[in-house]
Amino acid sequence: MTTPHDAPAPGTPSAGTPTPGTPAAGASAPAKPSADEVRRLIALGCRILAHRGLAEDILGHISLRDDDGTLHIRCRGPRERGLLFTDPGDVWRVGLDGDTDLPDGYRVPNELPIHREVLRARPDAQAVVHIHPPNVVAADLAGLTLRPIVGAYNIPAMRMALDGIPVYPRGVLITRPDLGREVATALAERPVCILRGHGIVAIGETVQQAVVRALTVESLAKMTLAASGHRTPPVLPEADIAELPDLGSAFNDETVWRSHLARLEHAGLGLD
Repeated sequence: MTTPHDAPAPGTPSAGTPTPGTPAAGASAPAKPSADEVRRLIALGCRILAHRGLAEDILGHISLRDDDGTLHIRCRGPRERGLLFTDPGDVWRVGLDGDTDLPDGYRVPNELPIHREVLRARPDAQAVVHIHPPNVVAADLAGLTLRPIVGAYNIPAMRMALDGIPVYPRGVLITRPDLGREVATALAERPVCILRGHGIVAIGETVQQAVVRALTVESLAKMTLAASGHRTPPVLPEADIAELPDLGSAFNDETVWRSHLARLEHAGLGLD
């Protein structure tokens, strides 16, 4: 369908209309979630990532910054069953700088330095996802750069690739602050960084946004691998890029998040 030149592109707000995902003028900011709500949100994020194939077994974690110098993070407990079965009780508060005291049987992720150092380096980030998406790892190891080869198929993926997705070139566990700082430096101002032979780090203003960004880069990697099996896929033409609107965080993050929650519930994996 052709859009008239004098009409806004689909998804583009008209004058005086608030951008999706941003409060209208005079509207109050969203209420801060309670600790219980945060734990439930992180647990659901872990389940979504695992259900969509981005996590193998027990590997991966999500964190959310609090404003008191702490963060909530998915930990491993005495009844560890993997990310797909994460419960709110697996999510605990630890210090952004020091305190990691947890109840008996629980321990923080070995790669807690990823979360601490990225949050320290990126004050705009509230949530951090570290996960092992197989298509991202495979594409990078095959020497395939994630380029803007798709358009309306996945607009956020196109924009992410258009800006460039950085790569941290070491396939090591990020268990020390100095390694965490290296990852934060590689990430720089981008929303996602590939960890070679390892996984990714994705950040967001919310858990929902960080999770959806992780899903987005895995979708792009999967398409890159599929297309590259036949020939080198061309990048999207600039004229087409200019036609694609930013549909806003309410659509790109919240609506996609709800779709994945529905998939969990359909599979009997929702939280009561």
